[in-house]
Amino acid sequence: MNTNKTDIFQRLKRVTFEDFKQMALDNTLSTHEKIGFPDSYRQDYTKAIVEDISRKIPAFAERQKTILDIGCGCDELAINIIKYCEKQQHRLILIDSNEMLSLLPNYEFVEKYPCKFPENDTFISRYRDSVNGILVYSVLQHIILEANLFSFIDKALELLKAGGTLLLGDIPNISKRKRFFSSPSGIKTHQNFTGTDEIPQIKFLNIEHEKIDDAIVFAILQRYRSFGFETYLVPQHTTLPMATRREDIVIVKPQ
Repeated sequence: MNTNKTDIFQRLKRVTFEDFKQMALDNTLSTHEKIGFPDSYRQDYTKAIVEDISRKIPAFAERQKTILDIGCGCDELAINIIKYCEKQQHRLILIDSNEMLSLLPNYEFVEKYPCKFPENDTFISRYRDSVNGILVYSVLQHIILEANLFSFIDKALELLKAGGTLLLGDIPNISKRKRFFSSPSGIKTHQNFTGTDEIPQIKFLNIEHEKIDDAIVFAILQRYRSFGFETYLVPQHTTLPMATRREDIVIVKPQ
């Protein structure tokens, strides 16, 4: 087994907001590792990720819109989102810790809010009903560790304009992961990763503490449909590194 890969995954297994603040200050980490990813899971994939986002948030691909990125991080993806929004002449709002935001460049069209969303009531009041597109990318798995997931989504949706879109992207669904690693292609992926012939041990009838599963994913879809929003469970593009284990939720505020 590749012990270097295993050590990285163990170190990044359970990371909270306070942990991320410390990781942002750790100069021994790459920018990908600062946001909780091994380099192999983000390097050279950011263009494909931005393209996938633009397909799922219509306003992102339009011009002169207001875009909010909650938990933007500081890596190559954040930089590429900034560049994309500059090209589209968007107003871009970034929310993360001050430690993360300080690692990103400053531009006139970019507003930085150092806070733990949704704890800044002033921010919520200021931007309520005024955002065209909201991106929450690879964040939900950290929210569930220390906050109320539905309260987080409720507050994000308060910020959307009518017709606006919230993308809960790159959700690691433990149920989807189990299905994949029970399949022939998943077994092969596991063997290539570990460098062994072992079969991954998958337990379906098992309580998964602090994990997002099918039940939570479908609860999100059902909850916000009952409130009048349109909700969609959509796959990631096959060019993305974890498309076999992660998926996205799109929530649209009715016009």
